[in-house]
Amino acid sequence: MFASLRAMRKPITRAALVCFAGVALAACAPGTVSRGNQGPSVDTSAPVRVALLVPSGASGGGGVVGRSLENAARMAVADVRGAQIDLAVYDTQGTPEGAGGAARRAVAEGAQIILGPLYTQSVSAVVPAVSGSGVNVLAFSNNTAVAGGNVYILGQTFDNVANRLVGYARGQGRSSVAVVHAGDVAGQAGRDAIVGAAQRAGMSVATVQSYALSQEGITSAGPRIAEAVRQTGADTVFLTANVDSDLPLVASVLPENGIDPQQYRYLGLTRWNAVPQALSLPGLQNGLFTMPDMSVLNAFEARYTQTYGEAPHPLAGLAYDGVQAVGSLLAEGRSDALTSSALTQGSGFAGAYGVFRLLPDGTNQRALTVAQIQNNQVVVLDPAPRRLGRAGF
Repeated sequence: MFASLRAMRKPITRAALVCFAGVALAACAPGTVSRGNQGPSVDTSAPVRVALLVPSGASGGGGVVGRSLENAARMAVADVRGAQIDLAVYDTQGTPEGAGGAARRAVAEGAQIILGPLYTQSVSAVVPAVSGSGVNVLAFSNNTAVAGGNVYILGQTFDNVANRLVGYARGQGRSSVAVVHAGDVAGQAGRDAIVGAAQRAGMSVATVQSYALSQEGITSAGPRIAEAVRQTGADTVFLTANVDSDLPLVASVLPENGIDPQQYRYLGLTRWNAVPQALSLPGLQNGLFTMPDMSVLNAFEARYTQTYGEAPHPLAGLAYDGVQAVGSLLAEGRSDALTSSALTQGSGFAGAYGVFRLLPDGTNQRALTVAQIQNNQVVVLDPAPRRLGRAGF
């Protein structure tokens, strides 16, 4: 077993970032989301001011991801053809107070749309700062609790992953799912996403089982969870576990208690290959998870590395995607390019992780690949679509 499993002798905690490529969902209470701001009319013959809110001055990991987000945004500005973007960068200092202040300055200095901030708490702080300004916000969070009104989130959501995997499993003849989740806020959010996806797909939810997010909590819950899976007749086990936290232990404890991955199809809400050692876990063999369109992502990462001399942070593509969405609409010469109706166009946009679209409720839908772990290797079962239809992927 690898290092994160040994570390679980103490209670497990999760990072307060966004959930993309295996990073944990931000857990905090959202602020009130403003309603009714549709976005300004713009003159596309002149530069359009786009504010980027990132933790560029924050110490530690915040500064690293902030620099990567800014670099990716500038790369996207250079890539856009036929649009004039005046990118203005504001440092949030990685705090809600800093984000709120940055948003107020951005609006006062003429920002016509805001990209960012990163942390969920900071998104909540930005909402009142832009209230009444008519400025839409494309935030880098994946927490659906802060989406809505004039706030759109760019981070990959649990709903998106759950819908993709449940739909695929249903199409392969699976009919009944057991939901196994951590008892923290992220685990509960994942649970709700899976249950909702199963209900929409006509798949029975056989049982919902939780565990305390600690080594002792997972180990002691194993027999109870396994018994519930057997007794309810579930043929699929959907895990919310994060690859660099609770997944290694969960994927060991359940098979040890008789939930054989050869008999039960395991599904994962997080990106299992984000930590390469996870591919060797016996409990994940034949299990399914999702990935972005890897050919598109690999090309983005290669270009970024060539441009900046270092690999991008896994979240960097969110800033690229935000600029691409704005830039592609401006390039069409549309005065309504920054309005809600334009941002939520059904055809979506081409981004760093593949195609995606923003939804009217402020969430998003991303094209995802369904992958399987076979003999410690990742095998693509169903590639991510390259185009979005009006009614779905």
